Amino acid sequence: MSTFVRTPPLRVLWVLLTALLVATVHPAGVRAQPGDPEREQVRAIALKAADLVAAQGLEAAAAAFNRDGEFRHGALYVTVIDFAGVWKVYPPRPAGVGMSVINVKDPDGHDIVRDILSVARDSGEGWVEYRWLNPASNRIEPKTTFVKRVPGQDLVAYVGVYH
Repeated sequence: MSTFVRTPPLRVLWVLLTALLVATVHPAGVRAQPGDPEREQVRAIALKAADLVAAQGLEAAAAAFNRDGEFRHGALYVTVIDFAGVWKVYPPRPAGVGMSVINVKDPDGHDIVRDILSVARDSGEGWVEYRWLNPASNRIEPKTTFVKRVPGQDLVAYVGVYH
């Protein structure tokens, strides 16, 4: 024998509206899933960004990363830090360039920058997952970031996507 639990109508309405809002704010193409075009785009941008820094230098690359175009569009942008955890390029807040972010943690206490640097040092490239404030939804959400060490330098280029 099963027991029927009645869900209050306002709770059902709230759940449906929340689901609709999430679907609107995060269309399927924006979720970072393995094999997802958005995830592959993030990886491709980070790889190309690291190559640009290596080929043309940080100053020239920073100019490309800070303007709208192939390295910055919508919620996607390239961040560059050095191995000390200092921002070298940060398009959402250029005034932050030069700041140390080595101790930045996500809401769960994960050392985001240390994780990014660890991947860059140990593997040269890879994925880092954490939770962060999504400016589009103004909520803490999972974020997946592709990290790439700049060849021959103690710099790291990375690009992330919310999902």
